[in-house]
Amino acid sequence: MLMGRTPGLMAGFSLAVKSIKSLAPLLDRVLVQRIKAEAKTAGGIFLPESAVKELNEAKVLAVGPGGLDKEGKRVQVSVQPGDKVLIPQYGGSPIKVGDEEYSLFRDHELLAKINE
Repeated sequence: MLMGRTPGLMAGFSLAVKSIKSLAPLLDRVLVQRIKAEAKTAGGIFLPESAVKELNEAKVLAVGPGGLDKEGKRVQVSVQPGDKVLIPQYGGSPIKVGDEEYSLFRDHELLAKINE
């Protein structure tokens, strides 16, 4: 039986959970929250939303236990909660909890780890 896609499903998931902390990523998935760009200049001028670019930086909130290789051995995820990462402009699975937005990416989709 061929099942069709649910309209609007790819637009993001809205969850009825009280806290993002109750979500535990599976396999090699990484839960991140995009870091918001400053809406104020160094001189104190507030910028309109249309002038603020979305950053490709995100903070890792949770990671799965890792995927399995061809031999069935667990391959650890390359980042840990608290790490800052560079994420692609598009992709991932968007998740909305309350007013906050998060994304789930596979470990190999992350572009870089930001060392500060």
